[in-house]
Formats: sequence, C-alpha cells, structure tokens
Amino acid sequence: MAEKLWLENYPREIPPTLSYDNKPLQSYLKETAEQYPDKTSIHFLGKELSFKEVYESALKFANYLKDLGIKKGDRVAIMLPNTPQSVISYFGILFAGGIVVQTNPLYMERELQYQMQDSGAKAIITLDILFPRVSKVMPETNLEHIIVTAIKDYLPFPKNLIYPFVQKKQYGITVKVEHEGNHHLLSEILKQTRADEISIEMDPDHDLALLQYTGGTTGFPKGVMLTHSNLVSNVKMCTAWMYKCKRGEETVLGILPFFHVYGMTAVMILSVMEGYKMVLLPKFDAETTLKTIQKQRPTLFPGAPTIYIALLNHPDIHKYDLSSIDSCISGSAPLPVEVQEKFEQVTGGKVVEGYGLTETSPVTHANFLWDKPRIKGSIGVPWPDTDSAILSLETGEPVEPNEIGEIAVKGPQVMKGYWNRPEETEMVFRNGWFLTGDLGYMDEKGYFYVVDRKKDMIIAGGFNIYPREVEEVLYEHEAVQETVVAGVPDPYRGETVKAYIVLKEGMKVTEEELNEFARKHLAAFKVPRIYEFRKELPKTAVGKILRRALVEEERNKLSEEKKQA
Repeated sequence: MAEKLWLENYPREIPPTLSYDNKPLQSYLKETAEQYPDKTSIHFLGKELSFKEVYESALKFANYLKDLGIKKGDRVAIMLPNTPQSVISYFGILFAGGIVVQTNPLYMERELQYQMQDSGAKAIITLDILFPRVSKVMPETNLEHIIVTAIKDYLPFPKNLIYPFVQKKQYGITVKVEHEGNHHLLSEILKQTRADEISIEMDPDHDLALLQYTGGTTGFPKGVMLTHSNLVSNVKMCTAWMYKCKRGEETVLGILPFFHVYGMTAVMILSVMEGYKMVLLPKFDAETTLKTIQKQRPTLFPGAPTIYIALLNHPDIHKYDLSSIDSCISGSAPLPVEVQEKFEQVTGGKVVEGYGLTETSPVTHANFLWDKPRIKGSIGVPWPDTDSAILSLETGEPVEPNEIGEIAVKGPQVMKGYWNRPEETEMVFRNGWFLTGDLGYMDEKGYFYVVDRKKDMIIAGGFNIYPREVEEVLYEHEAVQETVVAGVPDPYRGETVKAYIVLKEGMKVTEEELNEFARKHLAAFKVPRIYEFRKELPKTAVGKILRRALVEEERNKLSEEKKQA
C-alpha cells in the first residue's frame, strides 16, 4: 500500500506538514488581544466584548483562582452554555495553570457528582439557576468553591433587566447567591480583582489543558486527557485547511456547545487564535439562528447534521438572507448527502463533512472546502501531520484499499490517554496507532469512508449490515426529516434492522410505502423489518442521535415482556 496516498489530492495551498509553536494555549489570547485590542471578540445577544476585555477578564479570573489556592494541575469545572463567561473562565483557568473540566449544563445530580468525583475538580463555575443542583452534590465531591454567574450579567440594557423575569417564568425559580464563604459571584470577582499577568512554567506537550468527558452512552464517561499541544495543533491544522479564511476578518457562528470538544475547538479556540468574531447563542433554536445569521452575517458555520436539518425544515427559511455563509464543516455525526446539497443551495456556501473524536481534539479527516471535487459519502482525507490507516479486525495489520477494517490514526492531536484509566488507555492504542472504534475503508485515491461504529454494526442472519448505509437511503425519501437505524434483538436472525423515523411537518408515509422505497435501493437483508414513527429522537447536547439509548430501550422492553410471559 502506497504511503499517504491522500497527499496527492492536497491543493497546493495546504502544506502536508506544519510548524507548531511550543506555547501554551492561553498565550494565544494574549497575542490576539495585543494585535486586535479593540476588535469584537464576542457578540452575545446584542452585547459585544473586545479581545482586550476578554483577555483582561480572563486574567482577573485567573488571579482570583490563584487567591483561592488553585495551583498548576488543579482541575476547575465549567458548567455553562455558550456565553462570554464560558470563554473568560476557560482561558482564566488556563492562565492560573489549571486544567479545564467541561461539564454539560444539562447534567443532573448523579451525572454531575460522578464527573466531579472522577476529575477531582476543586472549583466549578456555573449559572445561578444551576446553583441548587451543584450545591446538592458538593458534599460528595472535592469541590471547595462554587463560582456563580448569570445570563443577565452579559446582556445589553434593557435585556439585562427583563431577563430575570423571563428566567423565573421559564424555570420557576429565582436564585440569590451571596459573594461570601465558598460561594463567589463572577460579577464581583471581575469588579474587585486585578488583571495581573501570571507566569507559570508550562510544558505544552505534556501539561493538560483539558479533561473532556466522552459520551457515556455505554458504561461510565471517561475523562480524555488533552494537552495544550493537542488542542493548538488541531486548530493550526484547521486554519491550514481553511486557507481562504483571513486572519482577523471572519465571523463564526457559535451554536455548537463549548462543553463539546468540537464547538470548543472549531469555534472558541479557533476564533481566539485567529482573531475571529464569534457570535454566541446559548442554545439552539432554528428561528433565532436564522434571524442571527441574517443580522450578524457569519461567514463560518461549524455545525452538526441535526442543526442543518432543523434549519432546512423551518417553514420560513426562504425569508432569511443566509448568503453570508461561506463554509461549514459538519461533524459529530454522518452528514446525509441530501442535507449537504440542500443546505448549499439555500446558502450558496460550501458544506463538507469532517471526522474526528473527543480523543483526537477532535478533527482527523475532512473533505476539501474549495478547489477540489467533493467525494460523495466520504469523510475526506487526513489533515496535515495526521496519518491514518484501515487495520484488519483479525490481524491488526493495514489492509488493502476498499477493504473494510477499523480506522486508526496518529498525529499531534491524539490524546495522552484516559484520566486514571491506564488499562482502558492501553486498549485503544496499538503499535502507535489510536484505534477509533469506527469501521471504514480507504479508496485507491486515499479518501476515507466510515461504514459504522464497530459496536453499531448489525449482524442479522450472518450478514453484516451498516446502519449508516440504510439511513442514507431513508433520508432520500421526501417525507423523512430524521432517521436512525439500529439492530434490535430478534429470536431468529439474532438481530434485525429497525428504523426510527421522524417525519417532516405535514407529511405522511406508511410503513409499507417506506418498505417499498427501501427495497428499490437496498439488498433484501438490509431493508428494515420494523419501522417506528416518533415525534423526536433522543440526542446529545451537540445533536448526535443516541442510537445506543434506543437499543437499550428495546432490550429493556424485551426483558419486561419475558418477565410478564
């Protein structure tokens, strides 16, 4: 097999190898603030902050953490939606020498307690409405301090006065926290603390910037250890890939949550390192997003398929001017070809699929945005300095082009390992390769394709069936808005193919009609045997459909039936 076949496809603007500065991640905020002090760094629901303001606020936060006794290597959790505070606290923790623990604001007590215990976080910053939840688990963890902030703190007048009433109506609670003892208010911290520079000796290749917890749809979530160099290298690769983007001139739409590694890297860190303006939305809502695009004119829109699908299915999408969007890299789940083509028609921008994992900071492969024909159904080719191979499931050796095996990667963006889990770390590395757990193949030109998660492959009657292939066909049906295909227990075939379907508003289709449609495009053994229509599908915060949750549901249903029989 030829070495790195994909490099022949690279446009001349993308170098196959890059140079990386041996600097910690937070130093880039300082540099950007010095280069563009007055340029808008963050736009948040009408309020704007310059790079200088973000930098100084991050330094104040860092000094306060230091005064609280946070030392190099201590973990500090962030439990916030996309807000200015999430950017300020992230860089503040790094300036203090701490390690960020990103925490989903939707977590309930049990999930939060597990993550705080596992990471050993000493402090957490969260929203006022989440304060009761965090307080409840505090005694069971190593948490010594809770820092509280509010959405209204960064809203322009008069929104800041109105918002508390909206919040009370929405959540039914009003939380009052005093700035005393081990409870701290971010608004007071930023008023009272000095913005002194902090000098901490850092080794970017070995010192951790982040503990990012993975999914947890099976078993307990694991803390992925990402170093400063892991994150910086991935953003450098991203800027090399997006070679037409101009430093200091782009506007990025920040819908992908920062507590997910893709949003954190492709929106927040990219914007800070490249001097881009980020337009933040604390949660995804199709209409708000369309209005924001029309008003704020973002040029870059990193997203997930479910976000693009929701926008395309908004009844008034054609009333909005979305022409500012120049490029979108879609990640976190497979991008159906039909969605890609429709979104390009509506915006005039380019949408390409990328691929990566939390363990790889996250991006390893992507399609070319410009100057190259797009390969349908492919996740593209490896990024600069990234090596990839398809390894045999039997021997672990690289296989020939077009043979299916496990996708493996090497590169400076690959994690150090799982936090406090040496055995599990060992299981995912083989001969220097990181094993992704995804099945795929590479064609003769070096383009990669994902056929499915190793654990999602359906084995029905001895046949291997890849859910993604079946989903692609169902997405082509005009009535289908969203679908996920899973293997469910079957006494005869071992497993059988089940399709969960969400229909487009106002559309109808029967099981028989879908079946007939699928049979025209798929071998008989791949056609779903069961269809279930739903109003919505279970998803992660970033919009990835939780296939495993549906499989679990089926298993529980089956065991209940057995009990009752």
